[in-house]
Amino acid sequence: MELKHYQKLVLRDLSLYLDSLQSNESLPTGFAEYWKNHPDTPLCPMAGTAIESYKNNVVDVPHVCVKVPTAGGKTFIACNALSVVFKKLGVQYSNGRRSATVVWLVPSVTILEQTIRSLRDVSHPYRQQINLHFQHNVEVYDKNQISTGQNFNATTVQENLTIVVMSFDSLRAKNKDDRKIYQENGNMLSFVQQNQENDHVLEGIDETAVINVLRSLNPVIIVDESHNAETDLSVEMLKNLNPSFILDLTATPRRNSNIISFVDALWLKKENMVKLPLIVHNQHNRKDVILNAIELQKRLEVIAKEEAKKGGRFIRPIVLFQAQANNKETEVFTFEKIKKLLVEKFKISAEQIKIKTANINEIKDIDLMAANCKVRFIITVNALKEGWDCPFAYILASLADRSSPVDVEQIVGRILRQPYVMQHQNLMLNMSYVLTASVKFSDTLSSIIKGLNRAGFSGKDDFVAIEEGKIAPEKAQMPLDFSTPISTVEEPKEAFDVSQATEDFADLENVDSAEIEEQMENNAASSSIEEIEKAAQTQNEAFEKTIETFTNENQTPIPQALQNTVKKYPIKAHLRNQVSEIVLPQFHLKVNSLGLFGNETEVKLEKENLLEGFQLSKQGTDIDFQNVESNIASIDIDETKTDHTPVTAYLRGQEKQQLLDYIVSFKGKTDQQRNLTKIILDELNIDNTISQREVSKFVQRVVEDLSDEQLQAFVNQLYTYTKKIKDKITEHSVSFAANKFFEGLDDNTIYLKESFSFPKEIIPPSEVSLPIEKSLYEQEGKLNAFEERVIMNIASLPNVAFWTRIQERRNSFYVNGFINHYPDFIVVTQSGIIVLVETKGDFLNNFDSKNKIRLGRAWAEKAGSSKYKYFMVFEKVIVEGAYNVDKFLELMKKL
Repeated sequence: MELKHYQKLVLRDLSLYLDSLQSNESLPTGFAEYWKNHPDTPLCPMAGTAIESYKNNVVDVPHVCVKVPTAGGKTFIACNALSVVFKKLGVQYSNGRRSATVVWLVPSVTILEQTIRSLRDVSHPYRQQINLHFQHNVEVYDKNQISTGQNFNATTVQENLTIVVMSFDSLRAKNKDDRKIYQENGNMLSFVQQNQENDHVLEGIDETAVINVLRSLNPVIIVDESHNAETDLSVEMLKNLNPSFILDLTATPRRNSNIISFVDALWLKKENMVKLPLIVHNQHNRKDVILNAIELQKRLEVIAKEEAKKGGRFIRPIVLFQAQANNKETEVFTFEKIKKLLVEKFKISAEQIKIKTANINEIKDIDLMAANCKVRFIITVNALKEGWDCPFAYILASLADRSSPVDVEQIVGRILRQPYVMQHQNLMLNMSYVLTASVKFSDTLSSIIKGLNRAGFSGKDDFVAIEEGKIAPEKAQMPLDFSTPISTVEEPKEAFDVSQATEDFADLENVDSAEIEEQMENNAASSSIEEIEKAAQTQNEAFEKTIETFTNENQTPIPQALQNTVKKYPIKAHLRNQVSEIVLPQFHLKVNSLGLFGNETEVKLEKENLLEGFQLSKQGTDIDFQNVESNIASIDIDETKTDHTPVTAYLRGQEKQQLLDYIVSFKGKTDQQRNLTKIILDELNIDNTISQREVSKFVQRVVEDLSDEQLQAFVNQLYTYTKKIKDKITEHSVSFAANKFFEGLDDNTIYLKESFSFPKEIIPPSEVSLPIEKSLYEQEGKLNAFEERVIMNIASLPNVAFWTRIQERRNSFYVNGFINHYPDFIVVTQSGIIVLVETKGDFLNNFDSKNKIRLGRAWAEKAGSSKYKYFMVFEKVIVEGAYNVDKFLELMKKL
């Protein structure tokens, strides 16, 4: 299971926030600086804006939130976030052991059971990802296991990543005497004996209580569905755990949240995570709701079987029937009566029908996605409102009272998840459907919209409504803006008699089964189903264009909540026409798209395309550790700084001694090597283009080659040694990718295609450059002293039309190849020649510079050297393939 692009961005944001946190004195300052320097949406948090100032909910504890819509993979993000948090914040040392503890909080029993099951299952992608990050040293506990001390003791906690999954209710203590977690517990004595201090002990609570043991471990807390944990009691719950870090996960953050990352819901559609558009059809009566739900299910299943024959994945579409809640006055379409109707009148096998209510759970322990499962219909009320996810659920058919708006707000999100996270060939399998029979249809639409909002979907998410067999024109032609009044949707003109509430049921109950079968046969070609299919076709085409526009890499992916907060700068008016005609080329290739049964799809080249077959574990481990200086510091370029200022990180004396104690506490060199490997892997921050398993094997080989003296020296100089390993990994991967890249250029499997247009407006960092003539935008990004000097000289040349600063962001232009190269400037001359300029301080003449020159020149050559140029410019030194400033300016004058 690979991380989606937007999931990688969430983890990037978390990493950047933790960097900012470590380099600033206070939580509010760290939060403000993080947003101020955010690579995509720099802004200043303040009251009344989408990003408000930091709220110190749990005093002096970093507490942040990521907003990810339903079906966006919040749990998978959290599994990957653990390694980011522990690497950035470090881990505790206790008696020579490294310990890392997580308390994973969930709001309901359903989510609790699902989370424990998936985190314990070593074959589940969640657990596999955690195992990769923590070298399989992982233990997962529930509340009962820790309370009874089942393999939960000081020793196991010291040696593993410990994950304790608990519900909010087990910790939220109105009366602590009623909670076992606050009671004296002899099973916790091993922790008490280990703790030399007791400043973590809650007043009035025995030191052996589980809550005090958890407090002593300063856990990282994951709060799933955190919008359910905003009360004072919930905040007290978090404080009582004495956390070191809190990460909230939710689709709908509350005002009390410190949001560090937004995921726009359209990314989910782009990545095939959800079934959108959502088609809503309002029927004449509830009999038609049932008839059309059954018919639509059959139609979708036929389509799915046809795809399976062509090599597609197995899908068995499921209908969720939303029954009426039991009411003494109108016990009409209750779940019992709906099941009876389906079996007796519609002749549907009972094994295909299951009930899921608050008190009845017939789908428990059933694998609904198994090929041998018979379930096609699930009857519920609101019991599926949270924590239940089955991608085969395609149709929500509500049988609520026609005289009332249909309340689907709680469960509409249950039909959004896309099977197998892939696009299916028939567009009908890429959408979801709601069937209703409500006179108050506009209110019903409001309920659906609220449900989508609950799931984290916003105004840009597509939605089409069909009213009494007609697509509402204004809804059919455009995505529904959730701020638009719903009253524009037509409603039936005739008045509604409340006696109708029982007539639908009576009609169905009294009709002969043969008549139902005849109606269903006639319904097979009904206008209702045809209209749904027609609407699906129309809306899918429109929605795909919306997705393409939204995810166009030349557009800034600003979440809607930030649209009015971020400062944007447009292209200067006199340059708009000239710029609109310029489209820059980037490298592309064709790949097989599994979601389209092996059809070739053209994609923009990324480094990961060139690493297929790369095995880091088999590469050479000849790393020169002889020149590592004896100081305990590493000097590196801080990529978060716009001026690339070198920064220094020191291993403090106490931490160094703890690390030494940890290594030497193990008897035998093999154990020491194994545990040093773990430490190095904790410190490495390798991107996801190389698997963690390959990185782990490579590091293990490096450590095995260390002499006894080097093993000791490694601990003394952890950061500098680790950086040398990281540099070697980069060297191997770049060399492999470069060979594949130039082979692809030679055989034309990699080629240039015009694909980048200048965005109409940009969002530079909160600090912008001084005004310099001929800039393309009203303001450009900040420049360091050397960059400013070079571009001022370029702008003074009479043959230069305009220039712009390239921001190192995904939506900016970059030369894509075996590395992603973001030159500093794009310069356009009066004659139309396009020049890429990369400036380098003389101290930055290194391996990276040589690769940039190779790639930049290859780009210019393939694009056409008469029109496209690439220059790397140093201040004074002469480097092969590059120029010093004076020579470069002489060349620029001639273009």
